[in-house]
Amino acid sequence: MKKTIMADSLFRTFNTLFMISFVIITLYPIINTLAISLNDGTDALRGGIYLWPRKFSMKNYYTVLHKNNLITGAFITVARTVTGTVLSVITNAILAFIVSRKRFLFRKQLSLFWVVTMYVNGGLIPTFLLYKGLGLTNSFGVYIIPGMISAFNMLVIRTYMNGIPDSLEESAQLDGAGYTTIFLRIIAPLCKPVFATVALFVAVGQWNSWFDAMLFNRMSAHLTTLQYELMKLLSSVTNQSTSAEVMKNSPGSVTPTSVRAAATMITMLPIICIYPFLQKYFVTGLTLGGVKE
Repeated sequence: MKKTIMADSLFRTFNTLFMISFVIITLYPIINTLAISLNDGTDALRGGIYLWPRKFSMKNYYTVLHKNNLITGAFITVARTVTGTVLSVITNAILAFIVSRKRFLFRKQLSLFWVVTMYVNGGLIPTFLLYKGLGLTNSFGVYIIPGMISAFNMLVIRTYMNGIPDSLEESAQLDGAGYTTIFLRIIAPLCKPVFATVALFVAVGQWNSWFDAMLFNRMSAHLTTLQYELMKLLSSVTNQSTSAEVMKNSPGSVTPTSVRAAATMITMLPIICIYPFLQKYFVTGLTLGGVKE
């Protein structure tokens, strides 16, 4: 008995120390980047900044926020994140509901087909030509339509729906409910955790995406995204001549390193603020989706 108590105490102590160390290792890069972004650029070149800025300054954020097209990019990014997330969750949920029905013909074959698409694609050039032929280039729709259906997200939702007892659907059918009513009033309310999980996946992907803006909407300044503008800024500050121009146009002392840190924090902040509210659904959706009795 004493050995068991001692073993439990050692495990709890080791587990606590491990988790504290893990949190410190995870948070330190973020806090360090924040400290550099809030520090004077020239002073930051001296090094020695860890958890707190040595010479406080907002000039780095001023430089980033006054970049051309940044407001337009922020608006487009928010619009694509909200619209893309809502439509993606709805379309994947409907498709997963259809595939999860045991009476649906060819559901196993279709599921296998969608799994194959996760590993094989047509390539960049054929994809570009396809989008151009469909009229998606130089349009807002290229941010939304291609991502409305995702094989991975659909399979995640389908797996969760397969864990819902069939008796609920059978009881509703005995009461005269159709598939639309069953989906909206029974299945969908029970799938809120997995919907939140998929919504978080899609929202993070939409928020961080910049390659599609560069590839399909590069010539349309009014369709630029925040990440694409910040990517161009981060690329430009590595160039010596452009860095000099950035520092010349800023109201004070900034450097490529400090501007890069400020741009990184602006990119991370919205997702960091949203994630705590979805965390409980995120964890529940990932764990319960794989539990079968």
